[in-house]
Amino acid sequence: MSNRRKFIRDLSLSSAAIAIGVNNNNKISPFDFLKNSNGPFMATGIKIGEVSSTAAIIWTRLTKSPVRVTDDAPQPTILYKNPTTGKFEHKEGKETRPNREPKIIYPRGIDVNTIAGAVPGTAGEVRVLWTAGNGNAWKESAWQPVNVDHDATRQFVLSDLLPGKKYEVKVQSRMTGDKKISAIVEGSFKTAPAINDSDDIKFMVVTCQEYHDRDYAAKGFKIYEAMLRQQPDFFVHTGDVVYYDQQAKNIDLARWHWQRVYSFPTLVEFHKNVSSYFMKDDHDTWMNDCWPTMETKFMGDFTFQQGQQVFLEQVPMGDKPYRTFQWGKDLQIWLVEGRDFRSPNNLPDGPGKTIWGKEQIEWFKQTVQASNATFKILISPTPLVGPDRPKKNDNYANEGFYHEGELLRKFVEQQKMYVVNGDRHWQYASKDVETGLLEFGCGPVSNEHAGGWTQGHKKPEHLYVNVVGGYLEVNVIHSQDRPSIVFTHRSVDGKVLFEYKPIV
Repeated sequence: MSNRRKFIRDLSLSSAAIAIGVNNNNKISPFDFLKNSNGPFMATGIKIGEVSSTAAIIWTRLTKSPVRVTDDAPQPTILYKNPTTGKFEHKEGKETRPNREPKIIYPRGIDVNTIAGAVPGTAGEVRVLWTAGNGNAWKESAWQPVNVDHDATRQFVLSDLLPGKKYEVKVQSRMTGDKKISAIVEGSFKTAPAINDSDDIKFMVVTCQEYHDRDYAAKGFKIYEAMLRQQPDFFVHTGDVVYYDQQAKNIDLARWHWQRVYSFPTLVEFHKNVSSYFMKDDHDTWMNDCWPTMETKFMGDFTFQQGQQVFLEQVPMGDKPYRTFQWGKDLQIWLVEGRDFRSPNNLPDGPGKTIWGKEQIEWFKQTVQASNATFKILISPTPLVGPDRPKKNDNYANEGFYHEGELLRKFVEQQKMYVVNGDRHWQYASKDVETGLLEFGCGPVSNEHAGGWTQGHKKPEHLYVNVVGGYLEVNVIHSQDRPSIVFTHRSVDGKVLFEYKPIV
């Protein structure tokens, strides 16, 4: 059984076990029973994902401690085997990803559970309670054990929700078999409007979230406070959620990458109050510019397939890595998968070379053509238009995948769609010179991670280009019963940097 099918089987079992019941005794302050709690805790918070007009997935994880290991604790050292001497040594020179065997060195008395940012998981049980408010009774799931083989996580599918409603949610934890609640996380989310409703919609898009380039010290990233202040209806992370390359040489260290990022206060607060759609790219699948059959010694014992598994553990997702969601009459988004099905980057370009794969492309075309949404947005982990750097060869804006990219650009433009993308470490808005297709690159999560393009270098395709961190805000607005759409690039603190309103 594949990792994906096994994980989704576990998710389905959890969903099937949900017992809907009425509970009017849930208005208890968490401090009443958390003051002297011995755990388990939920230091990495919750994530709410895959929200439609009638369903949502609640991601949970149990932790041994209520807080993360502080950042002043030690980290492991990674050495690489010199093929000439056979000795393990630090990397030298310009080659940052050598095809050499790595070795992990922990300081004396330290392991993966006690290094900086670690939040080790633990066994226990969780349940979810939810209500649409306004006098509606709380519903509750059955208590479920977390899966200790999947980093102590458990996902719950909430179904039969009402469209266009704000839901309150509580996640509770306890020791296995115990009746005493040990921790509570309270949050909220909005369901999508019904398919024929014309509601205003606001959502945010980010990419490239490098732990070592965070801008808020012990709190994480400024950008999450800025986005939360604007109260988006939902949020999209286009990938590179974490960067495995340099330190994730086994699956335990890969999970540590998620623990240390998602235990930051700014991320915990954001994700318990805003629903998310997560996508993955190269760095949060395995390593830079990777594909399924790629071979290298550089990642040690950590494999591409394990990277796929860990992503499914750490985010709320269903059974397909590509999917589409409609938010009312006027907005539909498509979220595509760019790593699982791709050909090797170094193959000659031509009709047989692919990033999305045949099945995904057929699904994309069929669902787009069947859509009656006013505004259709393709959200891609990597660019379709660019322009990108000439030495890159990993996306549709590069020569290495030009053939399939050109076919998709023509189709997307013919369907009057817009493209929103991640991966690039700068913000931009571009118009393809051949098809006229509009693409909006959201930019990285922090200014510290911005780069890769020369500031001030504006090419003919560019409507806007800025080497800066920030996010893309997309608004569907109704005025006098007419919908319009606005794309706004914002800085990490929410300042408007560029705005584009297409003529509809």
